[in-house]
Amino acid sequence: MRRNVKRILSLVIVIGLMIGLAAPIYAQASTTDVESINEKLGPAIVVYGGTLSDEQRNKVRELLDVTNPDTVTEYEVLGEDVATYINGNPDANLYSSAKIVRQEEGNGLTINIVTPENITEVTEDMYANALLTAGVENATVDVVSPIPVSGHSALTGIYKAYDAEGETLDKERMELANEELGVATDLADNEGLSQEKVSQLLTEIKQMIAEQNPVTREEVEQIISKQLQNLEINLNEADRQMLIDLFDKMRDLEIDFGAVQNQLEDIASSVVEKAEELGLDQDFWEKVANFFSDLFNAIGDFFGGLFN
Repeated sequence: MRRNVKRILSLVIVIGLMIGLAAPIYAQASTTDVESINEKLGPAIVVYGGTLSDEQRNKVRELLDVTNPDTVTEYEVLGEDVATYINGNPDANLYSSAKIVRQEEGNGLTINIVTPENITEVTEDMYANALLTAGVENATVDVVSPIPVSGHSALTGIYKAYDAEGETLDKERMELANEELGVATDLADNEGLSQEKVSQLLTEIKQMIAEQNPVTREEVEQIISKQLQNLEINLNEADRQMLIDLFDKMRDLEIDFGAVQNQLEDIASSVVEKAEELGLDQDFWEKVANFFSDLFNAIGDFFGGLFN
């Protein structure tokens, strides 16, 4: 009997270890240091969602490591800003907030979602793609929310920060960037694609546009069809047309993605690395199924031998 108890305890320990190894580890993303002011580029900029309570705003300051208000420039994004910058709903509730630290030319665009558990629809790579479309380059941006939100409104705050600092972004490009973010989240919702797969698709389409410089809608459609085929993605006709419409508008605005080719390559590399970290290759679910099949067979064999 004592031997059986030891065997049962051993099994419990082994299963516990396996579960612990299989479980994902979540850690709060680090934020950008703002204690030292860059005298050439100016202090960090923090934009708070206008719906935040005083308590929530203090929490956002804490999450963004803003310990000394004198080292940052602070703004608040309001409903009227949503209407101004992205032609959105002025009555929207705004919780997601952002800190922007401008960087020297060539440093590229880095996005950190400090509270990934509270930004539920938009990934770092989706933000980076949209901001490049809007014309934002060479900055480190930290995004945070004290409560679960989709994360779309953080873009408005970033746009307002640049405008307030005298770096006016093109309104049509800002609206298009917001539309791009909507397309990205819609594709993930409608088609069951992972967020990493959606980001990879959008980034690689931009890379091909930069390389081929399409001049007609038909050429844009050919690029999109090629990338869908390369990534083995099947879209319904409505979502496929939504994607074509988005990138045809980019073509019409003559957005020069060739100028940010290095940053697009950085985003593409980031997406691939994250997919690999998550095990999101084509054999992923087969591996999961085999793992649990082997585990349950082992447990069955164990108890079968235990009572024989």
